[in-house]
Amino acid sequence: MDAPTTTKAAEDTDGRLPGATDTYDTQVPGGKHPPSAGRKESATADENEPRIPEGGSADAVLVRRTLAEIAPVADRVTSYFYALLFIRNPELREMFPVAMDTQRDRLLKALLTAAEHLDDTPVLTSYLENLGRGHRKYGTHSAHYPAVGEALIGALARYATASWDEETEAAWVRTYTTISQIMIDAAAADERSAPPWWQAEVVSHDLRTPDIAVVTLRPDQPYPFLAGQYTTLETPWWPRIWRHYSFASAPRPDGLLSLHIKAVPAGWVSNALVHRARPGDVLRLGPPAGSMTVDHATDTGLLCVGGGTGIAPIKALVEDVAEHGDRRPVDVFYGARSGHDLYDIDTMLRLQKTFPWLSVHPVTEEQGRLPEAVCRFGPWSERDAYLSGPLGMVRRGVDALRGAGVPAERIRHDFLSELAPTPSDQPRSGACIARTPSMLPSR
Repeated sequence: MDAPTTTKAAEDTDGRLPGATDTYDTQVPGGKHPPSAGRKESATADENEPRIPEGGSADAVLVRRTLAEIAPVADRVTSYFYALLFIRNPELREMFPVAMDTQRDRLLKALLTAAEHLDDTPVLTSYLENLGRGHRKYGTHSAHYPAVGEALIGALARYATASWDEETEAAWVRTYTTISQIMIDAAAADERSAPPWWQAEVVSHDLRTPDIAVVTLRPDQPYPFLAGQYTTLETPWWPRIWRHYSFASAPRPDGLLSLHIKAVPAGWVSNALVHRARPGDVLRLGPPAGSMTVDHATDTGLLCVGGGTGIAPIKALVEDVAEHGDRRPVDVFYGARSGHDLYDIDTMLRLQKTFPWLSVHPVTEEQGRLPEAVCRFGPWSERDAYLSGPLGMVRRGVDALRGAGVPAERIRHDFLSELAPTPSDQPRSGACIARTPSMLPSR
């Protein structure tokens, strides 16, 4: 499976879900780690297991209780969900990739994300609206949502035997109805002003290392986005398989888009883009998404941490600050395993020479882990922090920065995968409204 990049620049597991319990295109709002389905987190095997928060509304409590019960049998719940969905609605099968193996854990992750934010209306609404708009590219229509809801309720009722009763079912129906309606309304509003996808021609392909390429695209019509956001991308070689990539530059006058792609083991899309794509090839782009953007109404300094191809959205943020004429201090920590892996360091150092308010700090494994290296400098308590990189790095970064006095609300990481992707799906870059995998498949 292709690895997502928390920075969006890298590859992400995308999902789709004509149903509101989505998460990573499925994305999670708020940049928090998802709740753990009743398991205790550890630094090893359970490191990716999120914790389900206590308390909340009556519906939230019932929903989370169900999630905790089904966590140990997540694979079976997911398989049963898809079996119900496709048996009852065979016409929906063609919306999904041919191979469904990489989608098996998406549903539970999406449910956990929705459950985590069930009582956080602004965050949940923003997340679901973004998800509803993004699902247009899959051909999702409002008529698909009831079918997904029925399959979801059927799967939960079968496996949540201890906690399932009429009251719990009613809570899930209300929850799903609310979630799906937000997504449907957002898609309908978006349809009036934007296409479901854009065609984009590859105009240049720069292989920076044997497994990292900088790909420049020319969309067929204006593509509005903000520095720090990301897109979803489909190649002609793997139809219906979408991946997330962050934009590596602020919006340009010529309308071109730049992405940093790292080929990961077994990464279908990433390997195609790095080793197969050439100028003249045409890709499809979904709408821009993500909230790892700069607030230009303030002059607060920025602390930006990019690991690997996670440097892509960080570079875009630096350009954005420069274009707005800001003079706020910006510190960029750029981490990689070795100096050779700092493939874009020359660009970052040129920017540092140009802008006196910018400081760039290369960090390799010899100097220790990136988040800990950041904390040796500072203080950072008055900065807005931006994290983009592999899931583990972003999680450690959040903990390290909070320990260094940076308020949680000032730490941004649009990490799609706060949903603990499988090892082969680890994102390489990140931001602040987590991308969440939806119930529909992705690869």
